[in-house]
Amino acid sequence: KVNDGKMDEFKAGFASFYEKTKTEAKCVHYAFSVCEAQNSVFCRECYDDAEGVLAHLDNVGANLGEALKIAKLEKFEVHGPAAELEKLKPKMDPLGAVYYTLDTAGFRR
Repeated sequence: KVNDGKMDEFKAGFASFYEKTKTEAKCVHYAFSVCEAQNSVFCRECYDDAEGVLAHLDNVGANLGEALKIAKLEKFEVHGPAAELEKLKPKMDPLGAVYYTLDTAGFRR
């Protein structure tokens, strides 16, 4: 949730996140969605594995720190295979992550 009056400033930071994330070999998808009516931003991300997620956190950590000066994390969901989620918990638990284990019968095109 972006602080009142800070949406334009928050959105101006997207370019830096995109620029850094484009360098990550294990990032499959990365995009922000904005709901102006609720002063809310959603970041949808997809990575090959836990290693890719952890590399991303290291890569954009400073950006995230700056973003959280004008916004707060309301929800932090992580979806993936159980074994990959376990690798993420030490770094993501402090961020308040909620973990969802993927059903193994699912597919991606």
